[in-house]
Amino acid sequence: MQEATTKPVIELDGLRRNFKVGGETVHALRGVSFTIGEGEFVTIMGTSGSGKSTLLNILGCLDKPTSGEYKLDGVPVRTMSKNQLASLRNHKIGFVFQNYNLLPKTTAVLNVELPLMYNARVSARERRERAVAALERVGLGNRLEHMSNQMSGGQMQRVAIARALVNDPAVVLADEATGNLDTRTSFEILVLFQELHAEGRTIIFVTHNPEIAQYSSRNIILRDGKIRADVVNDHIMSAAEKLATLPVNDDD
Repeated sequence: MQEATTKPVIELDGLRRNFKVGGETVHALRGVSFTIGEGEFVTIMGTSGSGKSTLLNILGCLDKPTSGEYKLDGVPVRTMSKNQLASLRNHKIGFVFQNYNLLPKTTAVLNVELPLMYNARVSARERRERAVAALERVGLGNRLEHMSNQMSGGQMQRVAIARALVNDPAVVLADEATGNLDTRTSFEILVLFQELHAEGRTIIFVTHNPEIAQYSSRNIILRDGKIRADVVNDHIMSAAEKLATLPVNDDD
């Protein structure tokens, strides 16, 4: 197992998650342990049934382990109430989903403001300023008032990334974030993730696509609820260089 040398953001120790299905117990996670340090870009891979989705839900504070410990930015998660989990999730995690999860017929800037609406300490003016800055960061400063249903898939995913960044989270958790995108647009999004990584962001990218692991700093592979590999990538490929070799989309 690779140990993080920087401040730990994710700490898992002997994580298990069991489910009752009918009269049987399904062991979705069977003693998973790893640490992810601040500033790492980690891909987590696994086929269907590997425990990847269960692990994602626990990392995202959407579920709690049956046993074992999970600390997010130093905070123990397993004994938290649902309200405590929701608060931790909102303040510490930025989510990026395969299906974008944007509000339809709502402007880009309002979609990005949404996580800040749960923070009473952020005024409406600051909320707007932070949302605009996040959209400018992902290259959509000229699309602030565009409705989400008027955007391409790549633009919608950029809005989703801006929304994930607006709370300055401890970790960005991406779930198949390029799964619905064509090859060129996927690499445009990977370029953005590599830029965020270069800025010191902690990124966990859950995927079934082995190619993406070539662009992250570390790859964890799950199978049958256990870690089968945990490898540092000493030769990170450049998504920008790959993007430069791809044909431009006709609708760009």
